[in-house]
Amino acid sequence: MEDYRRRQQGDVSNGPKPRKPVLELLWFFAIAACIKFLLIPSYRSTDFEVHRHWLALTHSLPLSQWYFDETSQWTLDYPPFFAYFERFLSIFANIVDPQIVDLQKGLDYSSNTVIYFQRITVIVSDLCLVYGIFRLTRSLDPIKRKLVWVLVVWSPALVIVDHLHFQYNGFLLGMLLISLSYLEEGRDLMGGFAFAVLLCFKHLFAVAAPVYFVYLLRHYCRGGFVRGFRRLTIMGSVVVAVFAAAYGPFIYHGQIQQVIRRMFPFGRGLCHAYWAPNFWVFYILLDKGLSILLRKLGFSVKIPTASFTSGLVGDSSPFSVLPQITPLITFVLVLLALSPCLIKAFKDPLPRMITRWVAYAYTCGFVFGWHVHEKASLHFVIPLAVVAVKSLEDARHFFLLSIVSCYSLFPLLFEAQEYPIKVLLLLLHSSLMWLGFSAQFNKGESVKQATSKTKRRHIQTKVSTTSTGEPFRIRFIEKAYLFGLLVVEIWAQFFHPFILGSKFPFVPLMLISIYCSLGVMYSWIWQLRWILRPPPN
Repeated sequence: MEDYRRRQQGDVSNGPKPRKPVLELLWFFAIAACIKFLLIPSYRSTDFEVHRHWLALTHSLPLSQWYFDETSQWTLDYPPFFAYFERFLSIFANIVDPQIVDLQKGLDYSSNTVIYFQRITVIVSDLCLVYGIFRLTRSLDPIKRKLVWVLVVWSPALVIVDHLHFQYNGFLLGMLLISLSYLEEGRDLMGGFAFAVLLCFKHLFAVAAPVYFVYLLRHYCRGGFVRGFRRLTIMGSVVVAVFAAAYGPFIYHGQIQQVIRRMFPFGRGLCHAYWAPNFWVFYILLDKGLSILLRKLGFSVKIPTASFTSGLVGDSSPFSVLPQITPLITFVLVLLALSPCLIKAFKDPLPRMITRWVAYAYTCGFVFGWHVHEKASLHFVIPLAVVAVKSLEDARHFFLLSIVSCYSLFPLLFEAQEYPIKVLLLLLHSSLMWLGFSAQFNKGESVKQATSKTKRRHIQTKVSTTSTGEPFRIRFIEKAYLFGLLVVEIWAQFFHPFILGSKFPFVPLMLISIYCSLGVMYSWIWQLRWILRPPPN
């Protein structure tokens, strides 16, 4: 009776102790790992051979030859820290199967040993993502924390890109989340250090560097000229030390220009692939449409020869009618799109806003950047998963964006046997999002109904930032867009082959690219509107 009375009064100290968050998160990771293990024999892209060759290259050659080797067409074009990472993995690859790291005999090597070894390295490296999301969510309440874990650890886009197509995005995004977690805690020096390390692993994350610079300058280096200058010197020394560790050996060998040429191949063209959904999709289509129209009207206009649907990395043909686009133009456009965010960070550098600002920066880079990879949507979708639990409006935005981002990756898996996998992954993710957001944003009403009138105001105040009692529903325009997405997929997958056969094979992929570009542009505008709002109290 005494135990019963104590439980009725809210004393549950003698009851079962709740699990530690880190153990619960590891269960989430273990479930995801089991699914990833089942996908090991599935389709893999040329990126699989790229990374296998980098294992062989870094293992077989001295450091001075890493960025000069042309044994394979898959030359090393990542920053030095990633090359060191490949060198570290090559030690174990040599133990598992020496042919994996043989520079000549290993070309296009595809035995079970290399497949399982490389797949498992990606799964294990995802522990960095797990640690990052743990740090970033440990101050949240349990419901929101677990919802973010579902959105990130079970992300179907990460499964498609890393564990089917093959890359190490989870590992790299984990470093980004670690950096953001330090900044949100006010530990700016560690946050800047982690971001500098990330840039030395993959330079494409540098799109957010202006946001980091302005934020750290105004938040970390504040407190008067002397204190600010001292802190600026400390931060600069840390960043320089990281870059010296990465690039120092290549500077010593006089190879820094070669490293930079490999990392920034501006000759590859404006677009990386036909399905990267961004602003340049509309620009290319407009140029092609105008060139065809003007020719029919009798004007002498050269029709572009490069195929919009080739999907290959290579030089793009000059535009026929519209002005030529150069890397400098895209750089300026990205900075202009970033400027509202930079102004906000300069005026009011709030730690709780940094994740949202960084996600917006990566969205700008994706929309207006040069030679954008379709996988780069992960750079803003994953951080926005943390933001999604903050308000009902954020949840609605993420629900739509996450589906669009995942669907835009479908062309990466073009073989028939992978079609059920990617569809099931997206449907499962959409269902989990719906259930999770419904549980999160409906809990306010259930809590209020279960409490007395004397406590009602207090509870409403505590949950007002996340739970308004309004059920999670998407609006008409979002429903219409998602219905259109379904129509596009049905046409591309079923009606087009049945009606037109092999005619106009580029149309399905072009429709997917255009439609997903609309969704990404909508997300960019939505984030920009949020940035332009007055700062929250």
